[in-house]
Parts: sequence; structure tokens; C-alpha cells
Amino acid sequence: MVPAARGATDRRVVGNLPQELTSFVGRRRELSDARKLFETSRLLTLTGVGGVGKTRLAIRLATSVQRTFRDGVWLVELGEQTDPELLEDFVAVTLGVRPATSSDPLHALIDYCADRKLLFVLDNCEHLIDVVARFAGTILRWCAGVKILTTSRESLGVGGEVTMRVPPLTTPELRDSSAFEGLVQYESVSLFAERAASVVPGFVLTEENQGAVVRICQDLDGLPLPIELAAARLRGMSAEQIMNRLSDRYRLLTSGGRGVPSRQQTLRLSIDWSYDLCSPQEQQLWGRLTVFSGGFELDAAEGVCGQDMNSTDLLDLLTGLVEKSILIRDDADGQARYRLLDLLREYGREKMEITGDYDELRRQHRDWFERLVVRAESEWISDRQAAWIARLSREQHNVKDALEFSMSSVREAQSAIRMVSALYRFWLACGLMVQARHWTERALNASGGVFDVQGLDVLCVHAVTHAMQGDLEGACVLVEKSRRLAEIIGDAHSRALAEWVDGYVDTFNGDFDTASTKLESALRLFRSEGNLLLLVIGLDTLGIAYLLSGELEPSVRCNEEVLAITESRNEVMYQAYALGSLGLVGWLRHDLESSAQYFLRSLRIMDAPMNSAWCIEPLAWIAAAQHDWKHAAVMLGAAAMYWQKMGDRLAGLPSFFHFHDASVELSLKALGSNAFDRAYYQGFAMSEREAVGYVLGQQRLAPAESSTGSAHLTRREQQVAELVAQGLTNRSIAEQLFISLRTVQGHVEHMLTKLGFTSRTQIAAWVVSSAQELDQRVSGHEQRWALLRGPIPGVTLNQFE
Repeated sequence: MVPAARGATDRRVVGNLPQELTSFVGRRRELSDARKLFETSRLLTLTGVGGVGKTRLAIRLATSVQRTFRDGVWLVELGEQTDPELLEDFVAVTLGVRPATSSDPLHALIDYCADRKLLFVLDNCEHLIDVVARFAGTILRWCAGVKILTTSRESLGVGGEVTMRVPPLTTPELRDSSAFEGLVQYESVSLFAERAASVVPGFVLTEENQGAVVRICQDLDGLPLPIELAAARLRGMSAEQIMNRLSDRYRLLTSGGRGVPSRQQTLRLSIDWSYDLCSPQEQQLWGRLTVFSGGFELDAAEGVCGQDMNSTDLLDLLTGLVEKSILIRDDADGQARYRLLDLLREYGREKMEITGDYDELRRQHRDWFERLVVRAESEWISDRQAAWIARLSREQHNVKDALEFSMSSVREAQSAIRMVSALYRFWLACGLMVQARHWTERALNASGGVFDVQGLDVLCVHAVTHAMQGDLEGACVLVEKSRRLAEIIGDAHSRALAEWVDGYVDTFNGDFDTASTKLESALRLFRSEGNLLLLVIGLDTLGIAYLLSGELEPSVRCNEEVLAITESRNEVMYQAYALGSLGLVGWLRHDLESSAQYFLRSLRIMDAPMNSAWCIEPLAWIAAAQHDWKHAAVMLGAAAMYWQKMGDRLAGLPSFFHFHDASVELSLKALGSNAFDRAYYQGFAMSEREAVGYVLGQQRLAPAESSTGSAHLTRREQQVAELVAQGLTNRSIAEQLFISLRTVQGHVEHMLTKLGFTSRTQIAAWVVSSAQELDQRVSGHEQRWALLRGPIPGVTLNQFE
């Protein structure tokens, strides 16, 4: 039997909101006002000057309403997302939607969100205001259960948008500190005191320092970011010294009849002051570090910014910038990672651009990340693969910036070709096919039509992305271009690449005989080269073509050779693919036990979405074939969750759909409509981690959740509710369930309280609407499977007999 844990778990909080690393100070009124506005509007934009605390307020607001969104609250940080064309894919990937079989991430997002209740928090939208406005308007129009919270220096200008301006923190108005009592009631003073205590343990407001603290908060206009920067200076200065330095700058800013400075000027003043208090070496490094996007690690800082200093000196300077609150240090996958806040990055970049060295710095940045991705590809078939996937995931913003620089001119385009060629395996492993297609197309266009062997490789990858996304006509056009280019280049390696991509696209077209012939030819050439990565890729693709054509024994040989290569090297991705293919062979041979073991082994070593889907789906078939109906239904629902995120149908692989249909039909017949729908929806409502844990026996099964998001009913309460909906009296319900009349009355009272209702009629209406919504969800997902049919030659449904 397929192992699956049983039981129940507590209701989870869904989403990706970060844990707050520092205390949240004040903002009670703003939080209350924002919540009231959000109750009547589906789009709320928090506006205000930089540094006023829009992001912190948005995250705190989102956290406070998190449990009202059944399908989660999702933070999308746009500060370093500069390409408008990738906005929709960036949001989709944040949500876990990776449309591998579609080139339209917005359509995939709409399909995913259409029957869900969730909240998007789109942070720092001002530089993408037009595309964010279009995105928000489209999502809100088509997805009734979605709300959007944005932060921006200006409103989106979308119909139905409500805007709330975020003010500075409350600050004392009087200059005479002796007149103040209860200073900590002022938010700015409270913030300074709390941050000061984290820098200098034991710091408290006293009669001696309160005047200086008040003056600091007044001069900084109650803006949180400058106040936090000032508090960080207490490591080396007293509050009075900080006040005097700031007051001198404030007087300079207001001299000459300029009047009171704007809050934006005050912000600039505080950052200028922080910059001037850094040593010349720290200032220089601050400027250089602005070349990084999305953070950086020590080796990158050394390679890009530290050529004229040793590692110890660089680390000391980084530590100094962290202590001054210029840099923020995080831990990611056990690695120290540093980042600059957006405003401080903008400031440092301005300083760097003044020197005239910024373009050369970008080139150094590009060169370092080009070497990084090329090295990752060279070590792909090794025990370093999982670490490389994690590292490249952390560096996606830096890689994107390096690609952008490489595409800025034809002279730099060859670097883009090399990087895109090296990145394809990473994109495939993570299901980032929209990005793969986007960057391959841009790299090919940037090269001006001048291609070498690596350009041919990118052309082949571009054809593959078209085939995976169902654009077979476009894929065939690119295959012909690849063949012509291979003839021009004229070497064996180029011919092998062209043969391989031609066979790959034939596989997706269903031309299995011609696909096998072409892939066999490519594999012979790959063997002669001794390129381990290409050999594994060739074996993997040929094994799939054999499998789909019904030639099971040759498929086994290909996949066993892949395992022989990858297992000894502790490679993950292609080992998992080979195990999954062997699982499908076992299924087709009716060897259910060995088939299940192959899928479980594959899932244990790689739980990436594509692989997880292609393991959990056939495990559901096996459960149905073994008459384990409930777990079959749960796993069918879990697989549907993955398919929806990836675009529903896997283009080119319709041959297995009739197994899915048979599993659904038999499980539905055995369980009955209500029980099947509940079990299916339990799987569908799982997160990816929960689905994998459930299948591997590590995750307890949560009770079916009401689609309305109301409080959970116990199993007995659900039974009583269904009988109430049938019009039965309490006495009739007691007789049917063999329980006392008083017990039934108690259950009804509990349900009314949990659901917030006042009558039995409301309970009945709730039961009916919940059942209808659940049935619509389940039937909607199952209807998508009817799009394609076409069984593998010679294969029957005898497994289910």
C-alpha cells in the first residue's frame, strides 16, 4: 500500500510574511484606520515619503488580518524587480505558481486565484506603477476572493483603490524638554529608546538625555528610518553628541531663508550624516555594494568589491557597516547574507555614479556572476547540485542584473549567451520556464544573429521552452533554425545538439518513432564527447521517448544508466527523474509495489514541483488500484494542486490521462460523491510541503476545511448539520444517530456559535452552499483533464481490476 499518515493537524497559517526582527512601535491609530478601510475596499495603497515606515505598517496590517484569508497572505517585494515584463511571473513564482506549460503567467495566476481567498502585499511599487496598476486591476476583476495591499510613494490610480497616507511617528512639539512628562507616549521617542537599548544595553531615558533625544526626533521629523540610523550611533557617541551633529546640519539646511525643510530633505540630511560618519573605506565600500541586487554573500563582495583589500579588511568593513545599521545581516540556508535598504542603496549608488566607476563596477559584477553560473553548470552532475540550486535561488536578482548588463550592447551579448546556456538546468529544476523562455529570447535577440556553439545551445533551449509550453509550431521553427546553424558550424557537437532538440520536440508532438531515432543518434555523439551532463540529458530524454512509445525495456536501460551515473555522484535532479520514469514503467507493467517504491524514492530526494506532481499523481493511481480509495482521492487532489500551479495539463504527455480518469471514476464510485469531494479537497488545499509530507508518511491529515473559511465543525457536528439541512428535527436527528436529544441540542448550539448564525435555516443554507462550492471546485479541476486523450500503445487499465 502507498504509505500515508492519518490524523489531524491544527489549522495552519498560509503565506510568506516575514517574522519581525525588531519590535513594532506605535501606529495604533494607523492600523485601526487601515483595517477599517480594508473592510470596505479590496485595494488599499499606503503612500508616503521614503523612510516613513510604509513597509513595516503594511506587514503588521497583513499579519493582523492573516487568518481571515484561507489561502494565505503573500508578500511580493518589488523594490529590486526592475523588469516590467517579468512582474507577473515574479508574483506567480512568489505564490508558488510556476506555469511550466504556459507562456502566460497572468492567465495562470487568474486561474489559480479565481476560487481562492488570499491577500497580496505588493511592496515598493512606485518604479513599476503602471504595470502594477494593470496587474492589480486585472486580478481584482477576475478573482473575487483576492484583496491587494500595496505600498508606494504615489497611488496606483486604479478604480476602487483607497489610499491612506502614512504620517511620521508622533513627536513632541515643544523645544523645552523640561516641560515634557511621559515622553515615551510619543512614538518617535519610544522608537529611539527601544533601538538605543538594543545598541547600548541598559539605555533608558533620563533627565540628562531626554532633551537630546527629543531634539533628535524633532530634527528628524519623526521619520522611523533616520531615527533608527541615529540610534545606531550610540555605539560611539552620546545622545547629546548626536543631537549637536544633527542640529548643525539642520541649521545649515534652513539657512539663507530656505524655511523649514521638507521631510524628503530631512531624510537626505540624516543619510548624509550617516555617510559622513563612516570612514573613507566604509564610504567606498558602501558605494560599491550598491551594485548588488537582492543581497550578497561574502565571496561575492570579495570578488566584486574587494580586489584592492584582503579578506580580513573587507570583513571588518562589512561588520562596521552592519553596526552602523547601513547593512542588514540575514542568515539564508546557513549562510551569512547582507543587504542594503532600498533608500540607502539608492544613496550609495548616487555616490558611486559621481565617481564615474559605476559601469566598470557593473562589468565586474557581471563577470563574477557569469563565472558563478558557469561553475554551477560544470558541477551539476555532482553532490554539489542541491547547494547550487539553493545558491542560484538566492542570487536570482543578481543574475538578472548581470543578464541585463550583458544585453545592453552586442559587444556584451556573448556573456548573456553563456549565462543563459548555463542557467537552463537551474530554471528547469525550479519550474521557472517563463523566465527560461524570456531570457533565451532576449539573449538571442541581443546577439544580433551572430551565434557560436553556445548560441546554438541557447537556440535549442528556446525550442524546448516552446515545446513545454505547448507552442509546438514555434518549437518546430526553432528546430529548423538549430539544424541550419549546426550545418554552418559543422562540428559533431553541434549536430548532436540539433538532433537532440529535434527528437525532443518530436516527443512532445507524439512522433515517438522518429524521436527515438534522432535521440539515439544524438546520444551516440554525446557519448563520444565524454560530456557527462549531455550524456545524462540524452539518456533521460531518450528514456522518456521509449516509455511513451511503449518500448519499456529500452526505457529501463536508459534510466538505469542514468542512475548508475547519478547515484554514485549524489546528483539529485536527473536521479529523481530516472526513478520517476522507472516508477511509470513499473505501473505499466502492473508491478504496483516496485512502482510505488520508485516514486517514493524520487520524491524523497527531490520535492521540486514538477517532480512532486509526477510522483504524487501516479501514487494516487496505485492507491486506487489497491482499493485504498480515500488516500487515492487525497493524492489526486494534491496532484491537482500542483497541476493548477504549473498550467494544468502537461503538454506532450497526454498518454497517461486515462489512468487519472479511471482513478477518479473508481474512487468516486467507491466513496460516494460527498466523501470523495472532501478527501479530494483535503489534498487540493495542502501546501506543497504538506502534500509531500503526507505522501511520505510524515504529515498528519488535516480535517477537511469548510470552503467558506468558517470555524471547523467536528465530524459529529458536520453530520448533524447535514441532517438539519435535510429538514430533520432534533428528535429525528437523535433517533437517526442513536444519540440523546440533549446531545443534538448541544451540537446545534455549538454550530450556531462557531458559524456566527442565529437560526437552523442559516445552517441549512451554509451546508448547501458549501457542498455546491466544493463540488464546483472538484469538478472544475477534473474537467481540465478531459482536454486530451491518447493512451500509450498496447497499454490497458488492467491495474484497476
